[in-house]
Amino acid sequence: MKPVIAIVGRPNVGKSTLFNRLTKSRDAIVADFAGLTRDRHYGQGQLGQREYIVIDTGGFEPDAESGIFREMAKQTRQAVAEADVVLFIVDARAGLSAQDHDIAGYLRRLGKHCLLVANKAEGMREGAQLAEFYELGLGEVVPVSAAHGQGVRSLLEAALDSLDLPEDEDAPAEDQNLIRLAVAGRPNVGKSTLINTWLGEERLVAFDLPGTTRDAITVPFERNGQRFELIDTAGLRRKGKVFEAIEKFSVVKTLQAIESANVVLLLLDATQGVTDQDAHIAGFVLDAGRAVVLAVNKWDAIDAYQRELVQRSIEARLPFLKFAELHFISARKRQGLGPLWASIARAHKAALRKMPTPQLTRLLQEAVQFQQPRRSGMYRPKLRYAHQGGVNPPIIVVHGNSLDGVTDAYKRYLEGRFRKAFDLTGTPLRIEMKSARNPYADKES
Repeated sequence: MKPVIAIVGRPNVGKSTLFNRLTKSRDAIVADFAGLTRDRHYGQGQLGQREYIVIDTGGFEPDAESGIFREMAKQTRQAVAEADVVLFIVDARAGLSAQDHDIAGYLRRLGKHCLLVANKAEGMREGAQLAEFYELGLGEVVPVSAAHGQGVRSLLEAALDSLDLPEDEDAPAEDQNLIRLAVAGRPNVGKSTLINTWLGEERLVAFDLPGTTRDAITVPFERNGQRFELIDTAGLRRKGKVFEAIEKFSVVKTLQAIESANVVLLLLDATQGVTDQDAHIAGFVLDAGRAVVLAVNKWDAIDAYQRELVQRSIEARLPFLKFAELHFISARKRQGLGPLWASIARAHKAALRKMPTPQLTRLLQEAVQFQQPRRSGMYRPKLRYAHQGGVNPPIIVVHGNSLDGVTDAYKRYLEGRFRKAFDLTGTPLRIEMKSARNPYADKES
């Protein structure tokens, strides 16, 4: 699974600026005053072939007892608990503060792996100006300038190298007969109720495989001869044991469960419609390329008018999941649960679909004959042949000339033709364009 990096420190030391550097985004709001970030903020990053999750946090006051600072401290503690490595940010120009000592004391007591980072260190020598930070007792001080990007790559390499995570330890062995199913959704949509109903109906002996904070809890079970491995993001209970998190809902666990699944069951709450958090989770499922089934829970709790509003909100806010099958269920009353299994099986089958090159090429040529791509400058893109480039999600690679000019609209047109021909219900489909290299491009005229 992807390692998790948490960024902590007192207010206005540049945590969000570093977050934006590590994620190569502008997702975190940055301004020159303290206290702007209050909640945990999650992002994805990549260094070469190594991917990771970054958590940005608000200003940390470990001993805060009331008000907004207490809530911010709670958010930061959760981020530290979820992380594999903590980047403790201090301000190299402002110097050491009492609050820095408090945070360092908390991290030392926790025993979490930590790197001490002196931000805003542009132009500073690694000498007397940084010496005072060694008082914190957290080892070497890493000078960086998040605003200018100085030292950030070296910091990231040091953070990832220090983890020494086995690359393949968490990767499940490929088994075509096993469906790894993640139940995802925001808090209180009924994930635990649905899981308990499933297990109760099938009268299965389930066992948990608890790991570290990085690991999701998995429950193997079988239904009508089909083996499943349920990846639970809600925290299952076993007789005599209760696994508790600092917070009921862990974003990191949800993201990692989605990454490791074959199929994701995205659960929505009929009483609240589609929220921003639902859309964010759905977007991550799509980015991860996972097959998906949509289920609207608590359908029995709303009237006909509200049901129409919910359906409209799904169409408006989740148009990028039109390929997914939609179900309306009540986990508590066990209504509509049977058809879910058929959709999950279809989505899994579609995600692993084999598409022969001759058939793909024939479909491509038929699509071009029916509707050619628009001209791009002086040339019209020429699509010559296609082959499959991967599964889960299925990837179709199209070869030809001048394919940089193929529009997104034309790619959606091709996607529709391929989906219909191969019955790719429930899975994302990625189409990649590869233009033939001009053999005369490097020759002088």
